[in-house]
Amino acid sequence: MTTPLRNRIAPVIVAFAMASAVPLPRAALAADSQLEKMRAKIAAFIGDKMEKLGGSRIVYRVDADGLRESAATDLRDDVYKTLREGKIAFSGLAIRDGGVEVKVADAKGREELKRKLAAAAEGLPARALSVIDGGDGQVKLKPTDTASAAGLRDLVEDSIAMIEQRLKDAGIKLASAQPDGTDRIRIFVPGMMEPERVTAIFATKVKVSFRMVDLSMPAEHAELGTPPAGSEVLFGFKEKRAYLVAKDSAIEGDDISYAGPGLASGTNEPIASFRFNGRGARRFAHITEENIGKPFAIVLDDKVISAPVIREPITGGSGQISGNFTLEEASSVAMLLRAGSLPGHLALVEQQVIQPAAKP
Repeated sequence: MTTPLRNRIAPVIVAFAMASAVPLPRAALAADSQLEKMRAKIAAFIGDKMEKLGGSRIVYRVDADGLRESAATDLRDDVYKTLREGKIAFSGLAIRDGGVEVKVADAKGREELKRKLAAAAEGLPARALSVIDGGDGQVKLKPTDTASAAGLRDLVEDSIAMIEQRLKDAGIKLASAQPDGTDRIRIFVPGMMEPERVTAIFATKVKVSFRMVDLSMPAEHAELGTPPAGSEVLFGFKEKRAYLVAKDSAIEGDDISYAGPGLASGTNEPIASFRFNGRGARRFAHITEENIGKPFAIVLDDKVISAPVIREPITGGSGQISGNFTLEEASSVAMLLRAGSLPGHLALVEQQVIQPAAKP
């Protein structure tokens, strides 16, 4: 069995930065063939246990429709940002039929928009776009079928990873979560004859939040005494270090549109990078502009993942977390950042009790 995710996260001293990141090739994390082989072995082992012990079989479906809506919203925000930064005149920007339409009268402006969006999608299959010239300056942009399929696969993989982690955190170590078709996940829990105990784990949403650190007094003093009004003492995931943080979130994890491991440009240092949607990007820009030099806690279920220091205003809607990570740790931190919205993408399809096979 692997070490629980939360126990793998090393102490980190990190800083938000605008430095570019290089997306990790899929093979650097785990080759598809190796993943399939590992899953086949786990499925065979769990299947044998289910036959002997019986257990629970549970099927969830990920929210493909919600994923498409989110992709369209993110695309609209990307188009708006590109147009504004490029000072390209436009009108009629709107989401239609799962894509985005916008009118750019200037031909050079249209070409610049297409070029910048293509550059942003380079190396990221889930962000590939089809671009249609609608005539009279009208541009129609939409994720390709390949991109939509890649996005759905990523959502299923992320959901499986979080299901496995939450089962482990709940003390359920003997279980298997596997893809079931394109948008479903099948869970087997040998020996567990009460499937509702498993589904209850996913009924509660993981909460990811970004909160300011309160520097008015040492966290250790607040822990022993009374924290200032509006603040509370939280602790780190691995080490029991105390943090004094604001009770109110500056930004919610729901505003994260992407998070993944990568390599910092120039140093090749493993990092966890993330992007906000349009609403989150605006809030993040405001917070970082107003709080340069101050620490900013990233909190998961009232546990502090890290408390990076804001080094400069971050107006691009993205950031990165570094801190002598291994690739596995960078991937784990990115997974935690994605954790907030994932449970909302899961719908229970069925649950059943499977009896042990009759002995001969």
